[in-house]
Amino acid sequence: MSLFGAMSTAISGMNAQSAAFSNISDNVANSQTIGFKSTNTSFVDYLTTSTATQNQSGSVVTRPDYQNNVQGSIQQSTDPLAMAIDGNGFFAVSEQTGTTSSGQPNFGSQQYYSRDGDFSLDQNGYLVNSSGEYLDGWNVNQATGSVNTSAMAPLKITQTQFQPVATSSVSLLANVPATPSSTSNLSSTVQVYDATGTSHDLNTSWAQTGANAWTLSLSSPDNGGGATIGSVNVTFNADGTLATLTGATGGVAVNAPGTANDASVTLSPSFNGNAQSIKLDLGTFGGTNGVTQFAGTDYDLHSITQNGSAPGAFTGISIASTGAVSANYDNGQSVTVAQVPVVTFENPDGLQRQNGQAFTVTAQSGVAISQDQNQNGAGSLVTGSTEGSNVDIATQLSNLIVAQEAYGANAKVITSANQLLQTTLDMKQ
Repeated sequence: MSLFGAMSTAISGMNAQSAAFSNISDNVANSQTIGFKSTNTSFVDYLTTSTATQNQSGSVVTRPDYQNNVQGSIQQSTDPLAMAIDGNGFFAVSEQTGTTSSGQPNFGSQQYYSRDGDFSLDQNGYLVNSSGEYLDGWNVNQATGSVNTSAMAPLKITQTQFQPVATSSVSLLANVPATPSSTSNLSSTVQVYDATGTSHDLNTSWAQTGANAWTLSLSSPDNGGGATIGSVNVTFNADGTLATLTGATGGVAVNAPGTANDASVTLSPSFNGNAQSIKLDLGTFGGTNGVTQFAGTDYDLHSITQNGSAPGAFTGISIASTGAVSANYDNGQSVTVAQVPVVTFENPDGLQRQNGQAFTVTAQSGVAISQDQNQNGAGSLVTGSTEGSNVDIATQLSNLIVAQEAYGANAKVITSANQLLQTTLDMKQ
C-alpha cells in the first residue's frame, strides 16, 4: 500500500503544481492588464492515516488565493476621463446585453464591479472602459443639485445645448475713494443676459455728493425708453463701511435689509421689450465684503460678477476627484450631471471573478456598499490615471521555478515508486 500511496500522493502533487502553473500563467499574461487582480495558489494537505505509530501518505489539493484587495500601481493616463481608486473599493459597471432598434444599448440586471478605470465617452454618450463595461453612477438633479443615491444606472451624458440663463443677480466688490481726483474714472461695466441669452452692458457710475455721501447711477444702452435705469443715494460710516441706501429713483428700489444686514437694490431694466428684475448686491451694512469707502483718489474695482449666461454648445465632460461628472459648454458654463460612487465589500477576496477584470457579489464577499469616495473606508478617486495590474513579475517567475522543480520532483517520486514495484514483481521470477 505504501508504494501505491506514494504514487497517488505524487500524482496529486503533480496536479497541484499544474494548478499553480495555471495561476502563474494567468498572472504573467495579465501583468499589463489595467485593473487586473492576481491569483496566488494555496496548497492544502489531505490525510489518510496519521497516528502516533503510523502515517500513510495522503494527497495535496490547491485553493485559489485571490488578491482582489491588493493595490496595483497608479499611473498617469493621457485620457482625462480615466480614473483609479486609491484604496478600497470598486467601480460599479454594467454589461451590454443587446441593442435597441434605435441603436442604443440594452443592459442586463446583473451588477458588476471593476477596478478597470480607463473610461472614455462612446458614440452614444456613455462612459465605457476598454473591457466594454459601462460605468454606473448616481444621477444629479440639475435644477436642485441633489444626488439620487437610491439608484445607480449607466451614465449617459446628453450632448444638448446649454440653455441661456437670464441674469438675476449682480455682485459688486469695489472701493470708492474717500477723496476722488478730478480725473478718476468712477464707473464699471458688467455684461448681463436676458431670457434669450442676449448680452447687455450694465453700467454703474459713482458721483460724490458730500462727505461720505455718493449717488450710484445705473444705466444700460439697451434699456427700453432710455439708457438710464435709475439711481440710489449711498452713505458710508466714518470707518469706510456702508451705512445707508436711500432715495432710489426710476427703475431702482432699495431692498429691506435681510440676513446679515443685506445691502442691495433691485433694478428693473427693460431688454427687448421685456422687464427683467436684477438684484445688485453691494455687500452688508457695516461690513467690508462689498462696497467700501477707504482712503485714496482712484476707484478700485475688485470684482463685478453676475449669474446669467449665454447659450452654449457642448464641448465635453470632466470628472473631478470628488466623483462629480460635469458637462462643459463653450460659454464657460459647466453643469454637474452625475456622481461616481465607490463600492466596497466586507471581503473583496470573496468576489466571483468574471470576464474583463469584472467581479460579481457572492455570499462570501458580503453585500455591496455604495458611497462617496474617501468615506467610511472607501478609497479616493484619482482622475486622469489608471490602476495597473497588481502582478509582480519577479515574484511570479520565482513561483514558476519553484512549481517547475516541485512538479519534476513529484514525477521523480512516481518513477522511483514504479521502479520499486517492478523490482517487487521481478521477485516472483
